Amino acid sequence: MLNKKIAFIGSGAMGEAMISGLLRQGLARPEDLCASDPHQKRVDELQAKYKVQPFTDNHQAIAGTNVVVLSVKPQRLNDVLKGLHGAIPGGALVLSIVAGAPLSKISKGLKHEAVVRSMPNTPAQIGQGITVWIASAMVSEAQQETARTILSAFGAEVMVEDENYLDMATALSGTGPAYVFMFMEAMIDAGVHMGLPRRLAEQLVVQTLKGSVSYYQEINEKTNVHVAALRNQVTSPGGTSAEALYYLEKAGFRTAISRAVWAAYQRSLELGKEAPAHFPQEGGVGKD
Repeated sequence: MLNKKIAFIGSGAMGEAMISGLLRQGLARPEDLCASDPHQKRVDELQAKYKVQPFTDNHQAIAGTNVVVLSVKPQRLNDVLKGLHGAIPGGALVLSIVAGAPLSKISKGLKHEAVVRSMPNTPAQIGQGITVWIASAMVSEAQQETARTILSAFGAEVMVEDENYLDMATALSGTGPAYVFMFMEAMIDAGVHMGLPRRLAEQLVVQTLKGSVSYYQEINEKTNVHVAALRNQVTSPGGTSAEALYYLEKAGFRTAISRAVWAAYQRSLELGKEAPAHFPQEGGVGKD
């Protein structure tokens, strides 16, 4: 049990996943979790489902909190930062899961120095995700442990020391499930095109992917084998796998994946630079 009061600013799918994970792991009590969202209906749903405290006012949600989680869409971040500028409780930790938003932008926007930036992915919603994160210099060791505990409720977590890795992780693991789902969709559709019932095609594809990943993990733990070696194992000379892989290479499959990841990485960098927020200046309107 963390024994921390945690406010979620933004209560969409990932915000709900975090709430669900904390409660499922017994790390927080419902009464210590505050869910804030512009839509009253949404927070009422979360209150009914998880017994958390609902808010439509971010200032009210963060009052007296130990951790403030920024779980809004990147397009809404500037407005949220502007609205909470200088309002974060002094000893609180800010934990951001906003794609592309650097530590400096969050810290300056909130006028608060204890910030953790993280990049979870969709499987976090079922406790099977992986989150890469970094802490600013002003985050204490105790606050780092709090962040680690919160993030581990959604799956694996990896702390890094280079913030550039966050944008790279966004392109690889954050966006990664979309690549996997498209690959699954293409394989299923191919099965249907050949004449398989869609339900059977789905079953074959899903179990093939799950089994392949599990097989790799088990073998890799024992021998630290490269994935290419496993691909070679199932590629008999002149066989069906060799024929299929030849066509994939000829069609630029490997290059397409690499370019897609790179494009996502570039977009993550762009998101951190777009529409800089205009925060109150010291001595001007809105001074604390």
